[in-house]
Amino acid sequence: MIVRNQFDYAIARLFKGKAFIIFGPRQTGKTTFVEQLLARVNKKTLYLNGDDADVRETLAKPNASQLVQILGDYEVLFLDEAQRINEVGLLIKIIVDRFKGVQVIATGSSAFELSGKINEPLTGRKYEMMLLPLSYAELVSATDFITEERSIAQRLIYGAYPEVINDPQNAEEHLKLLADSYLYKDLFALEEVKKPVLFEKIVKALALQIGSEVNFSELAQLVKADQKTVDKYVSLLEKSFVVFTLPAFSGNVRNEIKKNKKIYFYDTGIVNAITRNFNSLNNRNDVGALFENYMIAERMKFLHQNQLEADCFFWRTTQQQEIDYVEKSDSKFLAVEFKWNEKSKNKIPTTFTQAYPEAEALILSKADRGVFLKI
Repeated sequence: MIVRNQFDYAIARLFKGKAFIIFGPRQTGKTTFVEQLLARVNKKTLYLNGDDADVRETLAKPNASQLVQILGDYEVLFLDEAQRINEVGLLIKIIVDRFKGVQVIATGSSAFELSGKINEPLTGRKYEMMLLPLSYAELVSATDFITEERSIAQRLIYGAYPEVINDPQNAEEHLKLLADSYLYKDLFALEEVKKPVLFEKIVKALALQIGSEVNFSELAQLVKADQKTVDKYVSLLEKSFVVFTLPAFSGNVRNEIKKNKKIYFYDTGIVNAITRNFNSLNNRNDVGALFENYMIAERMKFLHQNQLEADCFFWRTTQQQEIDYVEKSDSKFLAVEFKWNEKSKNKIPTTFTQAYPEAEALILSKADRGVFLKI
């Protein structure tokens, strides 16, 4: 079993008088992660799943006297799929405030649902972390550097969801099932997604243009929908951890693009499942875009796993000079161009280096991914 990089971070924050909340897409191993935590702490645990109707009914209107009976002498309350429980934030608040000996651990696959229900009630009462598909660093730790370097094609095609890594022979089947049945489960349960067919068209359109700037007006025309609906559905995809957005970076250069966005998926296997393209890299023309998506998604995992805060962008001018990824934080200013072809002679645009001489500018091929993900 692969040990996740955030394990020690989580262990160190248990039994500190706060709830511990784990967000992330479905099927990324949140339940398994909590089971590993519980095995380490070895405390008497009550497990409740928000997908169970009787659990939702019992916890719908929480009060302290009722919780005395429910919690008994348990030392840990594990709320799986907590976003399904009505007033879950109030429930956790009561336990944190009145049951000092009980550690609450809650998982949720839907940020817009869970965050909205817990942020206000749990101000100052919670720790949070996001659990994404397995990262490059985690996979290297589970095997070795050389083995993982040899697996780059596998990662671009099938991604790194735990089930895919653990059962690579059936990776395509797992990904299709995930994309068709689980990925949007929370979204389709909401009244906000009134047009699932349109929603899936938008997802596929995004998957077919990774690495390209997304014009929401053009996307709306392509899927024959109004732009407000497209905006809303893309926002829901972000909030359910399917995609993430990079805005344009602008500062000192007059002709920099300022308003456009690029949209990437957290896992390239999901991209291929949506487009139904699992062809080998030798037989497809989107390898560069897949590699770009893979590297930037891995960087997102790196930032989350190491609790690093950074603002992430892409950069382009009206003269079509561009850089795939720009990252700014208190300690770093990075500009990175990704090239699948190791023999590529591309250079970081002089316009950028002159305007931002303090930035560390890199051109990285597949052979350099370990360097980038350990910066």
